[in-house]
Amino acid sequence: MKTNINKIESFHVSKIALFGSFVRDEQHSNSDIDILVEFEKKFETFDNYMDLKFYLEDLFDRKVDLVIISSIKPTLI
Repeated sequence: MKTNINKIESFHVSKIALFGSFVRDEQHSNSDIDILVEFEKKFETFDNYMDLKFYLEDLFDRKVDLVIISSIKPTLI
């Protein structure tokens, strides 16, 4: 992801992080990629979310589970 940071920033991403099986090195050939994201204020829109999701899926050639940080219950963080 670091090599594509400029493109990722064009989606107005303020924070991005990997979690799940890829972080634990437990992924399989059919595993999706779990990514946490925070958008800049006023850019947390459905279109921006989907555009980033499709970009990341094309980049990694796998399904991406994109989770917006603000949608997570505080008890889970």
